[in-house]
Amino acid sequence: MQNPRDIIVKPIISEKSYDMTGQSKYTFKVDRRATKPEIRRAVEVIFNVGVTDVNTMNIKGKRKRQGVTSGYRASWKKAIVTLKVGDTIEIFEGGAA
Repeated sequence: MQNPRDIIVKPIISEKSYDMTGQSKYTFKVDRRATKPEIRRAVEVIFNVGVTDVNTMNIKGKRKRQGVTSGYRASWKKAIVTLKVGDTIEIFEGGAA
């Protein structure tokens, strides 16, 4: 089993993810090899909250150009985690974790 801090790479803070915090849904960039049960355990251990649901999606890297040459950004995995009623994650609420 991986260290929970290796599974959760970073939180994704955008307008869309910030709007979902009202529904107790939080968005994270996670390790591409992580499974839903591993993501659930990692969020519960790191933030000391209860998780009811985990949705994941693989994001394909975008094609980018620099001058004449072109390349691709790295592909990554996104997880949307739904918490139990009443639980919050402070880093999304403006506090320090």
